[in-house]
Amino acid sequence: MANTPVVPFVDLALQHVPLQDELMAAMAAVAARGDYILGNAVSQFEQTFASTCQTRFGVGVGSGTDALTLGLRACGLGPGDQVILPVNTFVATLIGVLQAGATPIFVDCDLETGLIDLAAAERAINGRTRAIIPVHLYGQMVCPKTLRRLSERHDVIIFEDAAQAHGAERDGVMAGSVGLAAAFSFYPSKNLGAMGDGGMVVTQRELVAQTVKSLRNYGSTRKYYHTDPGGTNSRLDTLQAAILNIKLAHLAKWNCDRNRLAKLYDQALAPLSQAGLRPMVNHSGSGHVYHLYVIRLTDDCAIDRTRLQQELAVQGIQAGIHYPVPCHLQPAFHHLDYRPGDFPVAERLSQQILSLPMYPGMTEDQLTYVVEAVTKHIQAAPVLI
Repeated sequence: MANTPVVPFVDLALQHVPLQDELMAAMAAVAARGDYILGNAVSQFEQTFASTCQTRFGVGVGSGTDALTLGLRACGLGPGDQVILPVNTFVATLIGVLQAGATPIFVDCDLETGLIDLAAAERAINGRTRAIIPVHLYGQMVCPKTLRRLSERHDVIIFEDAAQAHGAERDGVMAGSVGLAAAFSFYPSKNLGAMGDGGMVVTQRELVAQTVKSLRNYGSTRKYYHTDPGGTNSRLDTLQAAILNIKLAHLAKWNCDRNRLAKLYDQALAPLSQAGLRPMVNHSGSGHVYHLYVIRLTDDCAIDRTRLQQELAVQGIQAGIHYPVPCHLQPAFHHLDYRPGDFPVAERLSQQILSLPMYPGMTEDQLTYVVEAVTKHIQAAPVLI
């Protein structure tokens, strides 16, 4: 049996223990009402979460992937339309575009942040381009001002992938409110996570919201009357919505804790910059919600990412890799006809990045232990010549 890690990558139990009574009461209330599908807690959570995002409407669906797929379709995207997205993202972003019937057009990312390269995105726009998906990666938003200028110049839709950016803000703009619509995931490890799968589309447009409501429920706006042949079954469970309603009240505090921990990491790891270790850059200040805290082991570093991850594991420290294989090199999508070398920055990052433990309630002693372990292994490695 594996030993319990000294510092886990994420600790969901730590988050849930102080909320246990509230969570149990919320779930018991759903059981008492028996409204398990599209019940009262769903509409409550949709309204509250949309307001948190500074949007008018929220529609709960079965997963973040479904939020991408149904949201894109509700925005009018489908066969014949090209959608620009970063190659440095979780594969769900790509799957959402493909399931909507649109054609994905990859672009590279920024080396310092991992976010989409908007200059490259603008160069990729042509007469078939209908939308761009900025992925607010690791908890940091893509610049809203630059996105909106690009959208206005080329008349393309902004559809945000905000699956890692619950409560994130940049330049006074909330994640989810930049464009026509946005997709969120409530996978358990997210900043706002359910106890199972779940997702939501948020939007300022009533027509988009109503279309998603129909699509998620068999293409039906009322029982046994189906108007959309592309409808499916993808509804946020009432039990999950009840849980999320409780947790949403704590999101801002949890995000502040993540940001505080990230600043401590930044300060403590700064001396290793000359040794080739560099944290991903924060251009959002306190608006970065640090779903992940990601470091980059550059070519100048005396130890590679795989070895450091292994050495940390020996000391009881869990670290992750987000993501080891860029989307264009995934075996399932070879038919898109991309090749190694097409996106050199993303390919380089995929070999260099490592995500360190990050979660609300992580102690400063735990963080110090992680930093000391990282420092020890980098300084002990033989110097590269």
